Amino acid sequence: MNSRIPFWHAGEYARRLPLLKQRSKVVEAIRSFFVRQDFLEVETPILQISPGLEPHLKAFRTELAEPFGQADRVMYLHTSPEFAMKKLLAAGLPKIFQMARVFRNEERSKRHHPEFVMLEWYRAHADYKTLMDDTVDLVRACAQACGVKVLKEKDRECDPFAEWERISVCEACRKYAGFELEDTLPEEPSLEPDPAPLAKAARQLGIETNPQDRWDDIYFRIAYEKIEPNLGRGVPTILYDYPVCMAALSRRKPSDPRFAERFEVYVGDVELANAFSELTDAAEQRQRFEHDMDLKEKLYGERYPIDEDFIAAVAAMPPAAGIAVGVDRLVMLIAGAERIEDVLWAPVA
Repeated sequence: MNSRIPFWHAGEYARRLPLLKQRSKVVEAIRSFFVRQDFLEVETPILQISPGLEPHLKAFRTELAEPFGQADRVMYLHTSPEFAMKKLLAAGLPKIFQMARVFRNEERSKRHHPEFVMLEWYRAHADYKTLMDDTVDLVRACAQACGVKVLKEKDRECDPFAEWERISVCEACRKYAGFELEDTLPEEPSLEPDPAPLAKAARQLGIETNPQDRWDDIYFRIAYEKIEPNLGRGVPTILYDYPVCMAALSRRKPSDPRFAERFEVYVGDVELANAFSELTDAAEQRQRFEHDMDLKEKLYGERYPIDEDFIAAVAAMPPAAGIAVGVDRLVMLIAGAERIEDVLWAPVA
């Protein structure tokens, strides 16, 4: 959208209206998809004690003033409804979904917006493999409801009705970057692996590193230059089994605890979804949160509080799996829109 033209300008809105009508069809298709499978649609508060503890996300902070003289409390607009929805899993709900408005500060680009819609769904007594199948079926249902056969990203097309590519992170490193990721990780699982072995692999690929790099920093550089350009080409890609240092809320793989049961979905250059087999060990969850907040404080000089009620809920949760899908990005791909603001009814000014 041209920033010099108000979004409500008649000519500008007429240009975007066909895309917005596709958005309505996608939202209706999402609800129908989950209702047919006996999921319960839930609603959880935007205001939270803890907004989400991913180190690189910046939340909006506010104050909650109580009406009867209690002390004001610092609260945050959530970056995801995940914590509250997992409390509902702990309460005993078996299959839930929500299309929630979420908020992330310092995010604005062709694919990012400070306020956007995130679809999350959770299945008790399921794992991430079930969610892979859910995601394939959901995307196909939305495309079919909108009468489209391909997802469009820039000048590329991706066929969601063909067999999706499913490739592990280790396989992707081997196939597209020519090195063994396992060899760069210690034998014992670590939230902060020694970056030296991965730095060596990066330099052999012609990728610069520096002494301050963490393991994650180097991996992201390798992924950006060597792996991600090969994903989501022709068909969507499910990239799965991330090192445990990159999967803060997912459970470890029983067969190799250096890795976690997490996957992401790529369509062209668009990251569409992020999913986990959920971690249900409260002590380990606290340890990971504290690690992430230590890192956030080191990098950005701030930390967010840990929601103690959420830690208690983790201990009460059944085995489960959960996923987040960017609804606005899904609409962009179905409608062939180039900018996220083109598929928002009223963008943040």
